[in-house]
Amino acid sequence: MTSTPPPHNWSRSQDDPVNGMISRTGCAELHHALQDCMAEHQEGRKCQTEVQKFKECMTTYPKTCKEQLLKQRTSATQCA
Repeated sequence: MTSTPPPHNWSRSQDDPVNGMISRTGCAELHHALQDCMAEHQEGRKCQTEVQKFKECMTTYPKTCKEQLLKQRTSATQCA
């Protein structure tokens, strides 16, 4: 009899540097949705909608950050 492994207990702690970086991008909600989908389905192919949304958000972040930095040259720490 084969047992299914328990879903991963994804940490959403701000102490986690990766979660902190993702939070600064504005994509944290999409990241959490992706984590929830992966934990529920244990199959990445079933979460392609969530993957795509998170990818698009993360792709637009550097562009948005660059625009902000150009507008506010005096404060470069916002997108660090």
